[in-house]
Amino acid sequence: MSLPHAILTALLEKPSSGLELTRRFDRSIGYFWSATHQQIYRELGKLEQAGQIRALVPAQPTRGQKKEYEVLPAGREALSAWVARPEDPRQVRDPLLLRMRAAAVVGAPGLETELRRHLALHQKQLAEYLAIEERDFPPERTAPEDRLRHLVLRGGIDLENFWIGWLTRALAEDAVPAAAHPD
Repeated sequence: MSLPHAILTALLEKPSSGLELTRRFDRSIGYFWSATHQQIYRELGKLEQAGQIRALVPAQPTRGQKKEYEVLPAGREALSAWVARPEDPRQVRDPLLLRMRAAAVVGAPGLETELRRHLALHQKQLAEYLAIEERDFPPERTAPEDRLRHLVLRGGIDLENFWIGWLTRALAEDAVPAAAHPD
Protein backbone atom coordinates (compact mmCIF):
# COMPACT_ATOMS: atom_id res chain seq x y z
CA MET A 1 0.00 0.00 0.00
CA SER A 2 1.95 3.01 -1.24
CA LEU A 3 -0.59 5.86 -1.22
CA PRO A 4 0.12 6.77 2.41
CA HIS A 5 3.83 6.76 1.59
CA ALA A 6 3.26 9.01 -1.42
CA ILE A 7 1.32 11.44 0.79
CA LEU A 8 3.97 11.37 3.53
CA THR A 9 6.64 12.07 0.90
CA ALA A 10 4.68 15.00 -0.53
CA LEU A 11 4.03 16.45 2.94
CA LEU A 12 7.69 16.13 3.93
CA GLU A 13 8.61 18.02 0.78
CA LYS A 14 6.12 20.74 1.69
CA PRO A 15 3.34 20.91 4.31
CA SER A 16 0.10 21.23 2.35
CA SER A 17 -3.66 21.26 2.55
CA GLY A 18 -5.65 18.41 1.07
CA LEU A 19 -6.50 20.56 -1.95
CA GLU A 20 -2.85 21.49 -2.50
CA LEU A 21 -1.89 17.82 -2.20
CA THR A 22 -4.41 16.78 -4.85
CA ARG A 23 -3.06 19.47 -7.18
CA ARG A 24 0.51 18.32 -6.56
CA PHE A 25 -0.53 14.74 -7.29
CA ASP A 26 -2.05 15.92 -10.56
CA ARG A 27 1.22 17.68 -11.50
CA SER A 28 3.94 15.33 -10.28
CA ILE A 29 3.46 12.26 -8.08
CA GLY A 30 0.37 11.33 -10.07
CA TYR A 31 2.54 10.59 -13.09
CA PHE A 32 3.74 7.43 -11.39
CA TRP A 33 1.31 6.90 -8.50
CA SER A 34 -2.21 8.04 -9.21
CA ALA A 35 -4.94 8.63 -6.65
CA THR A 36 -8.31 10.31 -6.73
CA HIS A 37 -8.97 13.38 -4.64
CA GLN A 38 -11.33 11.29 -2.49
CA GLN A 39 -8.61 8.67 -1.86
CA ILE A 40 -6.14 11.39 -0.84
CA TYR A 41 -8.57 12.98 1.64
CA ARG A 42 -9.51 9.57 3.07
CA GLU A 43 -5.82 8.70 3.51
CA LEU A 44 -5.10 12.06 5.18
CA GLY A 45 -7.72 11.17 7.80
CA LYS A 46 -6.17 7.74 8.38
CA LEU A 47 -2.66 9.19 8.67
CA GLU A 48 -3.86 11.82 11.12
CA GLN A 49 -5.70 9.19 13.18
CA ALA A 50 -2.54 7.03 13.21
CA GLY A 51 -0.52 9.95 14.61
CA GLN A 52 1.72 10.22 11.53
CA ILE A 53 0.55 13.69 10.44
CA ARG A 54 -1.25 16.59 12.07
CA ALA A 55 -3.12 19.64 10.95
CA LEU A 56 -1.16 22.81 11.58
CA VAL A 57 -2.79 25.48 13.71
CA PRO A 58 -3.31 28.56 11.53
CA ALA A 59 -1.63 31.78 12.70
CA GLN A 60 -4.97 33.58 12.46
CA PRO A 61 -8.08 31.41 12.46
CA THR A 62 -10.47 32.27 9.68
CA ARG A 63 -13.72 30.71 8.67
CA GLY A 64 -13.48 28.17 5.86
CA GLN A 65 -9.69 27.96 6.02
CA LYS A 66 -8.14 24.81 4.59
CA LYS A 67 -6.33 22.46 6.98
CA GLU A 68 -2.64 22.32 6.24
CA TYR A 69 -0.88 19.10 7.27
CA GLU A 70 2.65 18.32 8.38
CA VAL A 71 4.40 15.02 9.03
CA LEU A 72 5.07 14.01 12.63
CA PRO A 73 8.12 11.95 13.71
CA ALA A 74 6.04 8.74 13.60
CA GLY A 75 5.19 9.47 9.96
CA ARG A 76 8.83 10.10 9.08
CA GLU A 77 9.81 6.84 10.78
CA ALA A 78 7.09 4.91 8.93
CA LEU A 79 8.24 6.38 5.62
CA SER A 80 11.90 5.62 6.35
CA ALA A 81 11.04 2.02 7.25
CA TRP A 82 9.04 1.65 4.03
CA VAL A 83 11.90 3.07 1.91
CA ALA A 84 14.34 0.58 3.47
CA ARG A 85 12.04 -2.45 3.06
CA PRO A 86 12.82 -4.80 0.15
CA GLU A 87 10.06 -5.12 -2.43
CA ASP A 88 9.97 -7.21 -5.59
CA PRO A 89 9.13 -5.56 -8.92
CA ARG A 90 5.45 -5.66 -9.79
CA GLN A 91 4.24 -7.81 -12.62
CA VAL A 92 3.12 -5.85 -15.68
CA ARG A 93 -0.67 -5.70 -15.98
CA ASP A 94 -1.43 -3.74 -19.11
CA PRO A 95 -4.82 -4.23 -20.81
CA LEU A 96 -3.32 -3.41 -24.22
CA LEU A 97 -0.93 -6.36 -23.98
CA LEU A 98 -3.75 -8.68 -23.02
CA ARG A 99 -5.93 -7.33 -25.86
CA MET A 100 -3.14 -8.02 -28.33
CA ARG A 101 -2.81 -11.58 -27.05
CA ALA A 102 -6.58 -12.02 -27.41
CA ALA A 103 -6.43 -10.54 -30.93
CA ALA A 104 -4.12 -13.37 -31.92
CA VAL A 105 -7.03 -15.70 -31.19
CA VAL A 106 -10.15 -13.75 -32.22
CA GLY A 107 -8.84 -11.18 -34.68
CA ALA A 108 -8.18 -7.53 -34.28
CA PRO A 109 -10.61 -5.19 -35.97
CA GLY A 110 -9.75 -1.72 -34.67
CA LEU A 111 -6.58 -2.81 -32.89
CA GLU A 112 -4.29 -0.91 -35.26
CA THR A 113 -6.24 2.26 -34.56
CA GLU A 114 -5.88 1.61 -30.83
CA LEU A 115 -2.12 1.04 -31.21
CA ARG A 116 -1.81 4.35 -33.06
CA ARG A 117 -3.83 6.09 -30.35
CA HIS A 118 -1.57 4.64 -27.64
CA LEU A 119 1.49 5.70 -29.62
CA ALA A 120 0.20 9.28 -29.79
CA LEU A 121 -0.56 9.28 -26.05
CA HIS A 122 2.94 8.04 -25.19
CA GLN A 123 4.50 10.63 -27.52
CA LYS A 124 2.48 13.36 -25.80
CA GLN A 125 3.52 12.10 -22.35
CA LEU A 126 7.17 11.95 -23.40
CA ALA A 127 7.00 15.55 -24.61
CA GLU A 128 5.52 16.59 -21.27
CA TYR A 129 8.23 14.77 -19.31
CA LEU A 130 10.97 16.31 -21.46
CA ALA A 131 9.50 19.78 -20.86
CA ILE A 132 9.49 19.12 -17.10
CA GLU A 133 13.09 17.92 -17.29
CA GLU A 134 14.19 21.03 -19.15
CA ARG A 135 12.29 23.34 -16.79
CA ASP A 136 13.05 21.68 -13.45
CA PHE A 137 16.44 20.00 -13.84
CA PRO A 138 19.06 22.30 -15.32
CA PRO A 139 22.63 20.92 -15.26
CA GLU A 140 23.59 23.07 -12.25
CA ARG A 141 20.92 21.43 -10.08
CA THR A 142 23.02 18.71 -8.45
CA ALA A 143 21.82 18.33 -4.84
CA PRO A 144 21.32 14.65 -3.91
CA GLU A 145 17.55 15.07 -3.51
CA ASP A 146 17.38 16.74 -6.94
CA ARG A 147 19.35 13.88 -8.50
CA LEU A 148 16.91 11.35 -7.03
CA ARG A 149 13.88 13.31 -8.26
CA HIS A 150 15.50 13.60 -11.68
CA LEU A 151 16.12 9.84 -11.74
CA VAL A 152 12.41 9.24 -11.12
CA LEU A 153 11.60 11.54 -14.03
CA ARG A 154 14.22 9.83 -16.20
CA GLY A 155 12.52 6.51 -15.38
CA GLY A 156 9.29 7.95 -16.78
CA ILE A 157 11.12 9.24 -19.86
CA ASP A 158 12.73 5.84 -20.42
CA LEU A 159 9.37 4.05 -20.04
CA GLU A 160 7.75 6.37 -22.59
CA ASN A 161 10.65 5.77 -24.98
CA PHE A 162 10.19 2.02 -24.50
CA TRP A 163 6.46 2.18 -25.31
CA ILE A 164 7.02 4.45 -28.30
CA GLY A 165 9.66 2.07 -29.70
CA TRP A 166 7.57 -1.02 -28.99
CA LEU A 167 4.37 0.42 -30.49
CA THR A 168 6.26 1.72 -33.53
CA ARG A 169 7.73 -1.73 -34.05
CA ALA A 170 4.34 -3.44 -33.62
CA LEU A 171 2.79 -1.15 -36.22
CA ALA A 172 5.75 -1.49 -38.64
CA GLU A 173 5.73 -5.29 -38.45
CA ASP A 174 2.11 -5.35 -39.57
CA ALA A 175 1.55 -8.04 -36.95
CA VAL A 176 -2.07 -7.08 -36.26
CA PRO A 177 -4.40 -9.79 -37.63
CA ALA A 178 -7.55 -8.51 -39.32
CA ALA A 179 -9.93 -11.25 -38.23
CA ALA A 180 -9.94 -14.62 -36.54
CA HIS A 181 -9.78 -17.78 -38.60
CA PRO A 182 -12.30 -20.32 -37.29
CA ASP A 183 -10.87 -23.78 -36.70
